[in-house]
Amino acid sequence: MTANPRTTVFVMAILCVGVTAFVQAAEPQALRFRAATVTTPDLRAFERDYVALLGYRVRERGRVARSLATSWGTQRMQGRRYVLMSSDAAPEVVIRAIETRPTPNYRALTTHGWNAIEVVVKDPDTLRGRVGNTLFKVIGEPEFLGGYPTIRAFQVLGTSAEVLYLTAETGDRSRSPLPDPGGEVGRIFIMVLAGPDIHALNSWYAEKFNLTAGVVNDRKVGVLTRAQNLAPNQTVPLTTLRFMQQGNLIELDGYPATSGPRPVRRGELPPGIAIVTIGVRNLDALPLRYLQAARRHEGPLYRGQRSATVRGPANELLELVEE
Repeated sequence: MTANPRTTVFVMAILCVGVTAFVQAAEPQALRFRAATVTTPDLRAFERDYVALLGYRVRERGRVARSLATSWGTQRMQGRRYVLMSSDAAPEVVIRAIETRPTPNYRALTTHGWNAIEVVVKDPDTLRGRVGNTLFKVIGEPEFLGGYPTIRAFQVLGTSAEVLYLTAETGDRSRSPLPDPGGEVGRIFIMVLAGPDIHALNSWYAEKFNLTAGVVNDRKVGVLTRAQNLAPNQTVPLTTLRFMQQGNLIELDGYPATSGPRPVRRGELPPGIAIVTIGVRNLDALPLRYLQAARRHEGPLYRGQRSATVRGPANELLELVEE
């Protein structure tokens, strides 16, 4: 029997639509980092240090709107002063500092949640020389990373208990997993998340955002060894997941049983690194339960695009902006 040409065309069209839908569904839904939010007891000191060490510029000042505080599930943050800052090389990827009360019993790198911001830079040794002019504290001296002989990094602790990893490719940048800094200081390219069960974190981010789950390896991490008073040879499980755009990754750290949840006041953001903001394709297509319905916010971070916030498996706040 000879096939009807119209039927053949129709069937092929349906198959093409199905294949296209499958390809679209299989693509990563997490695109890139847009912001990391740090809570600080001293907004002026925070701004001073980021200008002095990283050469950041202020992109916006203001107070947290009621709708934004509600979207995070932190109504008591309404009216708190904030500042957005970024480098000239990547002005659209910001660090947002929001003023809040101190949390005396909080120590960086010891609790579950967002624990470090990794920024790509041109020369970590030059930046290391500037730390004496700021209130950042060096917690890891510049050195080459094991397994990556051309990648060099050092780590600092800020006065708001936020940790920065400042990392450079010293070899061929065209073949590097790091993005080009575009200047002396570039943008956020890794956010470090810690929890008690790295496999649960790995599965959650892979499934919710169509990412490839990372291979978990045990590593010695000097800054964690010192912060948590671990045995010198003790390792922690670690992996990374890549977003759609090159040079955007989440690092997952499995913390030992001696760690625990981050202290947080009711209705407020947690101390240290409180929120990570990422761009996504479509809020409605993600299998997530948002704290509040998606809303539009103005300003250089949101640009009128819809956003919504979700809590992840380590009780971390993840803000999604629809691109």
